This record gives sequence, structure tokens and C-alpha cells, in this order.
Amino acid sequence: MSRSPSQLAPGTWAPARRIAERVLGPIDRFLHVEAASGIVLLIASVVALAWANSPWGDAYEHLWHIPITIGVGSLVFTQSLHFWINEGLMTIFFFVVGLEIRREIHEGELSDLKRAALPVAAAVGGMLAPALVYLSLNSSPVSRHGWGVPTATDIAFAVGVLALLGKRVPPALRVLLLALAIIDDIGAIIVIALFYSSGVAWSGLLIAGGGALAVLLLQRFGVRSPLAYVAPGAVVWWGMLRAGVHPTIAGVAIGLLTPVRSWFGSHGFLAAARDAVDRVAALIERDDHRTDDLLKPLGRIRLAQREALAPVVRLQAALHPWVAYGIMPLFAFANAGVRVDGSSLDHAASGTILLGVMLGLVVGKPIGIFLASFAMVRLGVCALPRGVGWRGIAVVGCVAGIGFTMAIFIAGLAFDDAAKLAAAKLGVLLASAVAAVVGLVVGRLALSVAPAPGAALTPSEAEASTEQ
Repeated sequence: MSRSPSQLAPGTWAPARRIAERVLGPIDRFLHVEAASGIVLLIASVVALAWANSPWGDAYEHLWHIPITIGVGSLVFTQSLHFWINEGLMTIFFFVVGLEIRREIHEGELSDLKRAALPVAAAVGGMLAPALVYLSLNSSPVSRHGWGVPTATDIAFAVGVLALLGKRVPPALRVLLLALAIIDDIGAIIVIALFYSSGVAWSGLLIAGGGALAVLLLQRFGVRSPLAYVAPGAVVWWGMLRAGVHPTIAGVAIGLLTPVRSWFGSHGFLAAARDAVDRVAALIERDDHRTDDLLKPLGRIRLAQREALAPVVRLQAALHPWVAYGIMPLFAFANAGVRVDGSSLDHAASGTILLGVMLGLVVGKPIGIFLASFAMVRLGVCALPRGVGWRGIAVVGCVAGIGFTMAIFIAGLAFDDAAKLAAAKLGVLLASAVAAVVGLVVGRLALSVAPAPGAALTPSEAEASTEQ
């Protein structure tokens, strides 16, 4: 007679399990809220700001200079905690960005030229206009290097703000923002690689190329375990660092090399799982079977389960929570602690840097996105998604002014001087707060709760929606 498994694992104490469910249940529900990662980022930033401006502010500064050594034997590499966060952990963030770009090119908004035309135009306009606004205020050599700071959009915060607008935001508008933010990330990666890297050392590029070649060879040999790619990925990272190219670009490169096709697929998974279940059923009907006889068919089920999805999808799903709730908040905590006591703005160029970043994000982003989209639609190059009007494009432009993670990251590359860096970071934080509020206000005033006639009602319909 078959027995159904108990609701509790062996050895579990029922009262303790109920307490755990009561404590962890609300946390689990919170983490599934779309705006949750943005809220965690905000909390980390507020804590960093409060600590940096408290009587214990010096401890905050000293914390990030703690040296950390990684190595084996005589091969050691020592850098500060701040380095390992910004250049180490953020490589995983950029790897997830690379995975998303790869997936979008294969099957998302970027897989079709007609669908991609509008977000590409909007993203380009949303990068050029902020840069021009910044440069109009910062023409001197000491400050103009920060033109790339206001060009970046923070996808977590932007999507979170749209989520707060609820049913007012049609799925097509959210898909448009996601596609725009992804293209914006591509632009930011290009900007970092071309304009915020030191002189290129070809020996480092050869090392990085060797690591990338090793990745491709492993794929040709049919190696599917993600752990096997950690070592060649580390070689690419080290080569980028040696070359003078920012090492986080290695994450993007490996992400773009990740396979987008599944091995088993959904139908293959079903066939393999049914065959394995049949084998398990045949084994347990035998009186002389041993529990370790189940290892092979159960292993087949695990393999089929893993390979039912493409590696790019599986890795993105596995890493996204760690990036959203771990790496990005830690980055914000390590970089958002700006002292606001006047000393951060005592440099002659600090005021114009702060103003340039703020106006670039709050004013330049929405103007650039709106005008570029309007021009391309009027020229007949692309069309608005069904049910999305110009009011929706204006809302997207407003929330795209939330720079935060990527903008702060670029600020750290643009400025070595502490006062100018503090001014740029403060400008990003203030602009992101203003853009979020403006986006919410404009969204509530401009968008209707009732869906427009013919509007896509699901994300799948939205991704196929290219015409009014």
C-alpha cells in the first residue's frame, strides 16, 4: 500500500515549525512583492546615510578600508572590503544583467527589430539628454568627466515605483520600461568599458580572452554544471582587471556567453520524469530492492529537472534573489554613506556636479525619452504598444530618472576626488528620490485605472504588442 509523505520532515517538532512559519511567512510574502527589492535598497541607503552623518561616521569610513586577502600559498591578492564589494560582488550583479540581455536578445523585446525599435530609441534619448544637461553645467575639465553618471537607470527602483501605481500601469508599459532599462544597462556597460577604464593592457585582454575561450570549450564538451565555469570566469575577471578594463565587465561577458537553449525542455522533462518514475515503481515492487537502487532513477529526475530550463533562465532565477536582496543592498550600504555637512560640497566644482547630476536625471531623462520616442513614432520607425499613450511614455520617462545603483557605480569610476565623488553621489540620491515622487504623482494623475481599449492584459500579450 502506498503511503503519502507526512507534512513535516522526520525529526521536526510541530510547535517549532508553526512558530517558524508565523515568523517567516510575512517575510516570504514581502520578498515576493515586486517593489520589495527597491524597499530593501532604500533601507540600506538610509542606514548608510544616517551612519555616515552620525558621531560614528569615521567608523563607517574605516569599515570599507579593511583589507581582505584571497589566495593560495604565495599567490595572494589583497584589497579593501570596498574593492571586493564594488569590483567583486558587483561582477555577479553584472553577470545577471548579462543573462537578462542574452535572454531578451533570444526571446524577449530585443529579439524583434520592430519591437526593439521603441525602447532602443527611448533608451538612447534617455542617455544623450542627461549627458548634455550635465555637460552644459560642467564644461570644466575637473567636472565634465562625470557626464556618464546621470545616464543610468536603476531597474529595481523604477519597476518598484511602477508597481506602487498598481492597475494604473498596463503590462505593455511595464514591459517597455523593462526593455528600456535593459538597453540602458547595455549603454552603461559600453560607457564604462570605453570611457571609464584606464589605458588598455593587451596582455590582460589576452588573459581574459583565454578565459572566454575556456568557457566556449567547456560548452563544446557538453559541460552543464555552473560550478565548472567559475574558474574560467575568474580568469576573465582577472584579465579584465589586468587590462585596465573595469573587471565587472567580465560578468556581462560571461552572461552573454551563457546558453539560451534547454537540453531536455518541457517535453523532454516529462518523458524523462515519467520513465524514471516507472523505474522507481518497478524497483519498489521488488521485495529485494535496496534504497540505494533508487539513486540512478532519482538522479535522472534531477538532471531532467535541471535541464528543463535553459541555463540562462535557470541561473537568472537562482541568482536574482541574492543580487536583489544581498549584493545590491550591500553595494548601496557601502556607497550611499555621504556626509552632508558642507565639507562634501566645499570644492569649487561640487555644486555644479550635484546640480548637473540632479537635473540630468530628473529633467534630462524624461525629456530625452519622450522626445526620442515621439520622433521615432512620427517618423514611422516604430509604434507605441497597443493601449499605451503618450501619458504612459511620460510616466516611464519620469521613473527612469531613478539612477541609484548604476549611477552611483559610475560616479565611483568618474571621480577620484572625495569631494566631487560625494557631490555626485548626493546628486544621485536626491535625484532618485525626486524622480520617484514625481513618477508616482504623474502616474496617478496621468494614468487611468481602467485599461485602454485594445490594451494587452498580460505580459505575454504585451511582449507581442507593437502597434496601436
